[in-house]
Amino acid sequence: MTFPVYFSIGSFQLHPHILFESLAYAIAFRLVILNSRNDTIKATQRTSVIVGGMVGALVGAKSLVLLQHLDLLPQDWQQFLLLFIQGKTVVGAILGGLIGVELTKKMIGLSRSTGDVFVYPLIVGTAIGRIGCFLTGLSDRTYGIATNSPWGVDFGDGIYRHPTQLYEIIFLVILMAFLRIRSRYQRQEGDLFKFYMIAYLGFRFIIDFIKPDFHPFLGLTAIQIACLLALVYYRRSLGNLFRFTQPVNTLEMSIK
Repeated sequence: MTFPVYFSIGSFQLHPHILFESLAYAIAFRLVILNSRNDTIKATQRTSVIVGGMVGALVGAKSLVLLQHLDLLPQDWQQFLLLFIQGKTVVGAILGGLIGVELTKKMIGLSRSTGDVFVYPLIVGTAIGRIGCFLTGLSDRTYGIATNSPWGVDFGDGIYRHPTQLYEIIFLVILMAFLRIRSRYQRQEGDLFKFYMIAYLGFRFIIDFIKPDFHPFLGLTAIQIACLLALVYYRRSLGNLFRFTQPVNTLEMSIK
């Protein structure tokens, strides 16, 4: 396999990152709209929350990717500038989106939890986007360190590396299955989003140890620091993640 893996439409060649990133955004946004139809929050408030989340996600994705690659600034400022224009990080987008949503809720006077609607769209969108990351190869900078494992992938520089993009896709599929099962048991509004955040950010904290990124903070990357801070924020929900108590339908029957 030669990276990047372009997709041909007649004589036109489409870059894999552009293709799958566009698909990820389109499908995730469509899923959010579909989920919102069963929402009890007013349509105008939900629209405001979505817009606030999108703005926050853009700011967060750009800000964290720059912190992640600060080492490039003194070495190659042009590459650093290119990263600012083209680069983004999922963790930054998620955390930035969370901040954007919370600020929007304060502005419109909404106190209810709104995160559950976004969980499955985020998982599906991220998984689709990671396909594009994998097929892009070295220029995407999401690959892992060198490995002797039989599943190592040569992205074009003669070094077999951990295909961390594929690891993430596998994890996301497992996470979706787990959350589907967990959602059948007792939980409060907003818990599904908290469970997603704990699981995904915990995974990202671990997987980034096998990525050849800049590790300036006690051997940690900027993304890992952001993950740690968010996990501390959600620490009270950690104990509920694996608490499989009374099924939801049984609870509803007992209320009736």
